[in-house]
Amino acid sequence: MSLPLIIGCLWVLAATIVALLPMKHQYKPGLTLLIAAPFLIIWIGYVHGWIFGVLGLLAFVSMFRNPLIYLYKRARGERPEIPK
Repeated sequence: MSLPLIIGCLWVLAATIVALLPMKHQYKPGLTLLIAAPFLIIWIGYVHGWIFGVLGLLAFVSMFRNPLIYLYKRARGERPEIPK
């Protein structure tokens, strides 16, 4: 297995662990994972081809759908509620 895929697997495990944390402790590690994801997806796509990059993107959107929806609503000027 290549280095980008190994790091991608570790990223998925880290995201799963962060999701198990209480909501107030998810923000910093979740934001770090959110920022790192595009670089990792591009790296995977570069090494293994665009199909695997698209699959990585779909997996990322599936795992981070709620934060991405929140950021989308904030970009549109709405004030979405943050879960407690």
